[in-house]
Amino acid sequence: MNAANPIGVFDSGVGGLSVLHEIRRALPGEDLLYVADSAHAPYGDKSQQFIENRSIAITEFLVSRNAKAIVVACNTATGAAITTLRSRFSMPIIAMEPAVKPASENSKSGVIGVLATSRTLASDNFVKLFARYGADVEILGQACPGLVEQVEAGDLSGDKTRILLERYVLPLLERGADTLVLGCTHYPFLAPLIRQIAGPGVTVIDSAAAVARQLRRRLEVVDLLADGARVGGESCWTSGVVDKALPLFAQLWKADVEVCALPTYAGGSE
Repeated sequence: MNAANPIGVFDSGVGGLSVLHEIRRALPGEDLLYVADSAHAPYGDKSQQFIENRSIAITEFLVSRNAKAIVVACNTATGAAITTLRSRFSMPIIAMEPAVKPASENSKSGVIGVLATSRTLASDNFVKLFARYGADVEILGQACPGLVEQVEAGDLSGDKTRILLERYVLPLLERGADTLVLGCTHYPFLAPLIRQIAGPGVTVIDSAAAVARQLRRRLEVVDLLADGARVGGESCWTSGVVDKALPLFAQLWKADVEVCALPTYAGGSE
């Protein structure tokens, strides 16, 4: 393990690219490895065992590519597998956490809405967040089936996406929410449409930048930060169809990027 090794990042699909953007901004000298498990997205309707199996297999793949740290850029995978991953692998493993704390500090109405998958909202991690901050603010959890699929299809602003978002966002506003937490890494790609629906008086928060800062701190502690003078690159894999992934990655990354097929041995079973 040395500072020149890359950082591994994975998600159930392309949503973790929102986290990868922030990592690239915070750590321009790092080489980044990204795996989109799009063949199995969304994780929100999968069993915990399935998500654990996928998370272990993908982490093993990233370790085989000499990753010096792993970022689980998926709230659902964090809730289902982070304890297992940290017990099996010795490198720094950074997890996602819905930005409930900053939302509770930001809210003036005392009501915040959390948009997430049903599995994230039911996870021990979220239950602990609710217990920690629920005394100070009213926390409204809103499961959002269908949104991950819209992002995976590259539909960030179409009629179907808008209808789904209105179904999930408007009831939160009616109950007084003035701050919305994006509790899934796919959702930041829908933030412009969410802000349009919610209006200028509502703050929309996600945790990607905080995760990038935490990653930097963890690498500093173990002296694994890359030389800041160099320019890092990105290597990407998908378990989905590469020909479909290429334009989607380009759309979300806002640049052409090479995407390879994830080896089939990096698997897991339901």
